[in-house]
Amino acid sequence: MKFCSACGARVVLQVPLGDNRPRHVCDDCGAIHYVNPKMVVGALPEWEGLVLLCRRAIEPRRGYWTLPAGFLEQGETIAEGACREAREEANANLALEALYTLFSIPHIAQVHAFFRARLLDRDFHAGEESLDVRLFRENEIPWSELAFPVVHKTLELWLGERESGRFRTHTGDVIRTAGGKAWPRFTFRSH
Repeated sequence: MKFCSACGARVVLQVPLGDNRPRHVCDDCGAIHYVNPKMVVGALPEWEGLVLLCRRAIEPRRGYWTLPAGFLEQGETIAEGACREAREEANANLALEALYTLFSIPHIAQVHAFFRARLLDRDFHAGEESLDVRLFRENEIPWSELAFPVVHKTLELWLGERESGRFRTHTGDVIRTAGGKAWPRFTFRSH
């Protein structure tokens, strides 16, 4: 950041009085510009034991499969955001159940929250951000073509609990570890 969004003057990186981290601070008007993690919200939509996945039409990971999810917008709750994303990406109508997974991803400054959800009907189709939208049985899930580690982990947890019908809320951290150049490896630390 180079300029203050409040007055347009140059900002400097410094630790403000009473703070413990460097922030962009405007020398003219004194505005402190905080950069905080972004919230990604989504759902794991089910229909009679099948899961709805979307094939991404946008970067990052264009062409890969994911659960319907995206950035939370100003003025909406995480539940509203998860339903909006399902409508935008899959034109899907959902009934949200419980919050299912909540992952902190510090190396990209994001927090991902997924709800378990029921599809209200089979009247879904690809939205502008999706190339394709389909229901998958467990043995059809394209594991090697999943877009993000949190999607993989959320599906893995769901499949492990689905048979018993007893679902817990899972929280954890996604820690980037040394890995190949194409895709880093991640460690999931549960709480």
